[in-house]
Amino acid sequence: MDTAAAPPAETRTGWVTLGQPALIAGGLAAAVAVLHFRDPHVSGSYGYCPFYALTGYWCPGCGGLRAMHNLSEGHVLDAIHSNILLLPLTVAFVVWWVHLVVNRWNGRRRPFPFHAGPITLAVSLALLAVFSVLRNTPWGSWLAPV
Repeated sequence: MDTAAAPPAETRTGWVTLGQPALIAGGLAAAVAVLHFRDPHVSGSYGYCPFYALTGYWCPGCGGLRAMHNLSEGHVLDAIHSNILLLPLTVAFVVWWVHLVVNRWNGRRRPFPFHAGPITLAVSLALLAVFSVLRNTPWGSWLAPV
């Protein structure tokens, strides 16, 4: 029986490792381009939110397409008025993507600092529920999409 240790696996670094982050960035850029050139402020241009159509209440995502359209045009305040959650989620996505690129470039596999465990999931779902309820009440009317 051979007890010699196997040689360490070759770690790839540099441009070769950036395929997945490039596909993610390209897909996102294509989606933002579509939203930029086809205005979601026109009623029905992307269909209707099924939750809103069935219940008459705004879901956490209502106004998200309009907010991304506004961001693509550089109108940050209009984006916040359409869906206040989109801006922090966009910033979090960019931070995650940069973390992915840096790890791939250096050949490391460090986990993202905000690990998506059960506690993070429960807190996120609770915040989405509170946001949904609040934006559908008179006290949270300022959170309703415009």
